[in-house]
Amino acid sequence: MKKIRKFTIFEMLFIIPALIYMLIFVGYPIVYNIILSFQDTTLTNIGSASKKFVWLANYKNLFSSDLIFITIKNTLFYTVMCLIIQFSLGFLMALFFNLKFRIAGFLKGIIIISWMMPTIATALIFRFMLSETGIINSYLQNLGILQQPILWLSNQNTAMWGVILANSWVGIPFNMLLLSTGLSNVPESIIESAKIDGAVAWQRLIFIIIPMIKPAILSVLVLGFVYTFKVFDLVFTMTAGGPVNSTEVLSTYSYLLSFKYYYFSQGASVANILALFLIIISFIYVRLTSKEEVGE
Repeated sequence: MKKIRKFTIFEMLFIIPALIYMLIFVGYPIVYNIILSFQDTTLTNIGSASKKFVWLANYKNLFSSDLIFITIKNTLFYTVMCLIIQFSLGFLMALFFNLKFRIAGFLKGIIIISWMMPTIATALIFRFMLSETGIINSYLQNLGILQQPILWLSNQNTAMWGVILANSWVGIPFNMLLLSTGLSNVPESIIESAKIDGAVAWQRLIFIIIPMIKPAILSVLVLGFVYTFKVFDLVFTMTAGGPVNSTEVLSTYSYLLSFKYYYFSQGASVANILALFLIIISFIYVRLTSKEEVGE
């Protein structure tokens, strides 16, 4: 028993520094943000020691405006469309590179560059590409598809799709990498046995490969949802939430309230709404993975 106790204390010595770090740099900001959302904090009283508690008034004010519903709808639409595009193309590319041809590794390295680039750089590149004189308009005009250039990021109907395109360009390699790892763990012997039994390619994919990489698929979808749902720098750099709130998402709306209008408490409330969505998705993920482990 003494040896077990000493070993546990020794382990705690490694855990405590990480725990302290998490409490200071993660736990404290979360708690402070929650408290801030229940107060009436503006630029005039932010330095004051005592701030008036208004409890749920900030949330009531937010939901009394249509803008919060537009923002939530934009965020969900942006996230779902990005997930569909990223996962679909990433999965197809993972299947392609799983064929293990000669230059597969080289091509993977080229594709990963888009994921490794800073998000600000990606946003600026797509902002120039989607401008009136950008390469996309020039290319479509040369093909005769467009007669006049389109202001992609200045049009309410196309601005969101421009942001989705930019984010998908970053997310596809990420999905491809994780799904390729899952595919590489599928035993070749099982695939060969299925071939011998007469299973064609689509049957092997649906009934063997996808069920075997289900944990990887769940991880990709959840991580993709989290990274996409909380996006800020890409949207802010490309459109800043415009035009006319057509690309306003929860993160940019929180920034707008906090650092443009200085409604710090309402900005904190929007951030808490964003966090609530992510917590719900995390619980769903834990629930699904727990069922998978029990099933095994």
